[in-house]
Amino acid sequence: MSISRNIELKSINEQIILRPPTMEDAENIYDAVQVSKAELILWMDWCRPDFSIDVPLEWIKRVPEDWKQGKNYQFAIIDNKTQQCLGGCGINHINQYYLIANLGYWVRSDRHGEGIATEATKLIALFGFHQLGLRRIELVTGIENWASRRVAEKSGATFEGILRRRLKLSGKNIDAAMHSLILEDLQ
Repeated sequence: MSISRNIELKSINEQIILRPPTMEDAENIYDAVQVSKAELILWMDWCRPDFSIDVPLEWIKRVPEDWKQGKNYQFAIIDNKTQQCLGGCGINHINQYYLIANLGYWVRSDRHGEGIATEATKLIALFGFHQLGLRRIELVTGIENWASRRVAEKSGATFEGILRRRLKLSGKNIDAAMHSLILEDLQ
């Protein structure tokens, strides 16, 4: 299934916009990661001490092909007023047979507590249900990642349990909390 990359998802209050990142966003994304590196490095394997502008540039280059192949739908979270990059979110690990996928998110540290991750999660989940035809979306977070677990709960996801050694971070498998969303959770 080919989904147009010319898509913007706006929150009800129009605080945030989700859209596929463009090359013009690379520096904005890089800045957001720099502000948040201390927190991101704990939970995101792609965030390393030597994170450089090349990382978002390479990532953005891959986004169109991932969309075309229907395997990974990544969005930048943008402040609608300032156009500042607030973070990112995406749907990946799509299983076409069972119509399930993983949903991930991160928000720059200096904007935590504003409901941005929760709103982005709801928006991208609705995209997954309505545009991709998914029936279940999983939110898998490190067991100690309390901020991400709260986002999952606030978005309406159901906590299903602890998955032993489910996530890999810094070369080690760690336990994870499993939350899930189905369309009815968002209605």
